[in-house]
Amino acid sequence: MGSHILAIDQGTTSSRAILFAPDFKPVTVAQREITQHYPKSGWVEHDADEIWQATLTTIRTVLNEMTVATDEIAAVGITNQRETVVLWDRKTGVPLHEALVWQDRRTAATCRALKQAGHEPMVQEKTGLLLDPYFSATKLAWLLDEIPGAREQAEAGALAFGTIDSWLIWQLTGGREHATDITNASRTLLFNIHTQEWDADLLTLFDIPRSLLPEVRDCDGDFGSCDPSLFGHAFPIRGVAGDQQAATIGQACFTPGSVKSTYGTGCFILMNIGDEPVLSKNRLLTTIAYRLGGQTAYGLEGSIFIAGAAVQWLRDGLKIIEGVAQSGDLAAAADDEQDIVMVPAFTGLGAPHWDAEARGAIFGLTRATGPAELCRAALESVCHQTADLLTAMVQDRGVDRLAVLRVDGGMVASDWTMQRLAELTDTVVDRPQVLETTALGAAWLAGQAVGVWPDAKDFAERWALDQRFEPSIDLAAREKLRDSWHDAVSRTLTKS
Repeated sequence: MGSHILAIDQGTTSSRAILFAPDFKPVTVAQREITQHYPKSGWVEHDADEIWQATLTTIRTVLNEMTVATDEIAAVGITNQRETVVLWDRKTGVPLHEALVWQDRRTAATCRALKQAGHEPMVQEKTGLLLDPYFSATKLAWLLDEIPGAREQAEAGALAFGTIDSWLIWQLTGGREHATDITNASRTLLFNIHTQEWDADLLTLFDIPRSLLPEVRDCDGDFGSCDPSLFGHAFPIRGVAGDQQAATIGQACFTPGSVKSTYGTGCFILMNIGDEPVLSKNRLLTTIAYRLGGQTAYGLEGSIFIAGAAVQWLRDGLKIIEGVAQSGDLAAAADDEQDIVMVPAFTGLGAPHWDAEARGAIFGLTRATGPAELCRAALESVCHQTADLLTAMVQDRGVDRLAVLRVDGGMVASDWTMQRLAELTDTVVDRPQVLETTALGAAWLAGQAVGVWPDAKDFAERWALDQRFEPSIDLAAREKLRDSWHDAVSRTLTKS
């Protein structure tokens, strides 16, 4: 058996395949962007077939370009955008509708009605989550109700539901495996994180037929093998985790209290809280961080819907910058006298506010405001939101402050942004040498499952620091910036 691992990293804006060497370094990478569809305000969709074809293309590209023999690939790991819903025909494998993306807000009214009916305490107790369009259940119910004949087909057992991991597993195995891992299952609003099973009360609440659901397995479980007709080899699929849990694993956050923050389209902070689930008192999520060999670790999570997407908006929407990498340099050159605050609630606000109806705003504009100031406001908005979540986490944990925050994702390449993050959170920020931590987490799951990569303890000891950023701003300056942010958010929140 070889010791290289192929990781599939299917994200919100692109699909990637990455071949990792035994030293955990990526050696061959292929990427393909996927199209975002916005049929109505607040609606976000993907073409599930496009996701599959993009995944297939990137894998084949890696296999064609890699410099080692194909039999050096010991296993495949998958990590994916979570909560996104695909509904397909079991016989034909054809999706009945576009995939409803985690960012989609079309079921906000449904969630609001369920809250008003008093269902949220039961939902939170069982799932660790809150009633929000972000999660999968109300999206799936919408598809069943809106697609003619879908509910009848579902009740007859003719349809399959899955998050993106399940969709890819189904395709990779030629329809032989309808499965998901426990981390993706825990994000659906249908999974009881205590019993670790699909929950009958939740299925009844959301009116979801049990026959739709995939089998739930450990993150390092056996998810079948790739159909040999696809790649010429039956690569075993031995690691699966939702993107934020995979990044937690890739950052070696195996110790209770350790925290990682991933900066991509959105920003997601996850803290390992050990083997007992604790419900948040600050509207954070309690989720499953991973389950390895039957042993479960739980996490506290805060979700920021818009992070890198705010900078992409400056590039694609306002067209005031040519590339995302330009934003850090412009922010560093911004006028310090201008107090510009951006609240990027383009698709509502996530934790700790959970306001699906909030919309974005920029405060403090003057005639002197230009691209540099807007770039700084966009990057600072990510730092401020992170600070809000870390404050909630330390309160839930009953500690004074967080010692270290491990970071990853595309935005962390900007030294200016990471230094600002350290200052506004008053936390030491550690950037690792391997920034592909999400894909690395999926690769490690698969590699250790087949016995060619080290166990968790050895893997954690090999985690390597690239650069540490320490807070240097004084308390008064930090409080002034934080007060401006809190004032801006309060003006953005809806009254309902």
